[in-house]
Amino acid sequence: MKAVTYYIGHNDVVQCGISAKDCVEMVTESFKIKYEAQLPPKISIHPKKNDFVNTMPCLLPPQYGRMAVKIVSRIVGAEPALNSTIQLFDSGTGQLLALLDGDWITAMRTGAVAALSLMTFKTQNASIVSLMGLGNTARATVKCLLSVWQGAPLKLRLLRYKDQAEQFFNQFKDEKGVEFQIVDTIDELVNGADALVSCVTSANGLFVPDESLLKPGFLLVPVHTRGFQNCDLTFDKAFGDDRGHVCGFKYFSQFKSFHEFSEVLLGKVPGRESDAERIICYNIGLGLHDAYFSSVIYDRIDKAGLPAIVIDKPTGKFWV
Repeated sequence: MKAVTYYIGHNDVVQCGISAKDCVEMVTESFKIKYEAQLPPKISIHPKKNDFVNTMPCLLPPQYGRMAVKIVSRIVGAEPALNSTIQLFDSGTGQLLALLDGDWITAMRTGAVAALSLMTFKTQNASIVSLMGLGNTARATVKCLLSVWQGAPLKLRLLRYKDQAEQFFNQFKDEKGVEFQIVDTIDELVNGADALVSCVTSANGLFVPDESLLKPGFLLVPVHTRGFQNCDLTFDKAFGDDRGHVCGFKYFSQFKSFHEFSEVLLGKVPGRESDAERIICYNIGLGLHDAYFSSVIYDRIDKAGLPAIVIDKPTGKFWV
């Protein structure tokens, strides 16, 4: 018997009707099922210098009946530099259900986790959120944040780099209740801000060596972790998506407090306990989110008209 697998391309994923708010709800739910899933550490190989290829497997809890593997690479000079593909399987039979382009999923689930971090750990009256590194991840973060933001009017402060800040502003300038400010230095970016989302992929040294600029209650969300190691030593609390992702950090043993994000969302440990605590939230990226998103997309999408890949595999014992 020949099994049919579907190829779900980028446009298919984009057009299947998942909103930014849906993305926040999906990462919230997937965090809550983390301890029921099987989630081995990602495997990373490095073809040259800072290039990487990561393999990220996940078996969802039994009620979902799905498992997935994402292969994501970042190759300098490639266009786009970040590339990902996800294989979704039926965990009961091992059948490959779909091969999905993972670029939109990767960007939106990453942005949704950053937005969820902001909403979970910000101070009660936070209003100024700064952003540096204004590519797709930052744009996904703002899309998701605007879909769930509640409280004071939101001011987004952007660090100028080439023409990225102006392009970013043009994309979101018509959003109601949002004020924009473009600044030229990191000191201007963080001074007086309530939170910083950093999507910068490389750093030569510390971004904010003068920590007095990071006021009490400051929330740091380094989507890409470089450049903030000094905060590891001084911030009151650190949270992360998986202990295995951060336990190898140079100063992990000197964190004042560390818990996984899932523990907070499940009510097992407190998150922010005062508006004076400075908090850092390290979410490196879970194959769990990729598996959950892929499963939802597979169920939502109308498979009629999708490219079918007929897999001719033996259905019984064979001899070579």
